[in-house]
Amino acid sequence: MSLYKSIQDVRGRFPDGSHSATIPALRLAQEQYGWLPPEAIREVAAALELTPAYCHAVASFYDMFHLEPVGTHLIEVCTNLSCALCGAQKVVEAFEEELGVSAGETTGDGKVTLRAVECLGGCGYATVVAVNHRYCQHVGPGDVPAIVEELGAGA
Repeated sequence: MSLYKSIQDVRGRFPDGSHSATIPALRLAQEQYGWLPPEAIREVAAALELTPAYCHAVASFYDMFHLEPVGTHLIEVCTNLSCALCGAQKVVEAFEEELGVSAGETTGDGKVTLRAVECLGGCGYATVVAVNHRYCQHVGPGDVPAIVEELGAGA
């Protein structure tokens, strides 16, 4: 099924159509492209009869959307208050050291993108790390080497 048709199917589920369907349409585009390059933003905008600027504004607001290419594997460390109080910054630093990249970067081989994100919604299980969208709870710096090894992505 084409992206346009998928977006139209989603659009029909919302009472106002275009604006309410923007987030689901962007998710569909990101699933197809792997990230949201400018042409994907334009395609979503055209399908929803919105401006590319509006769609880009929505995509740039949310952590779940990627406006730059990401690696085969995605590691996201929550840095919001609960996780910060439980040592999230040390977890981020441990991933940076293990992977050889800073938060917001992708390893040279394109395998892993490391991101520090605002909230993963697991405040009672801090520090939360999402690895390929699967949550790891109560992560400490000592857990990082095993997580990276499991991905086969050590520096």
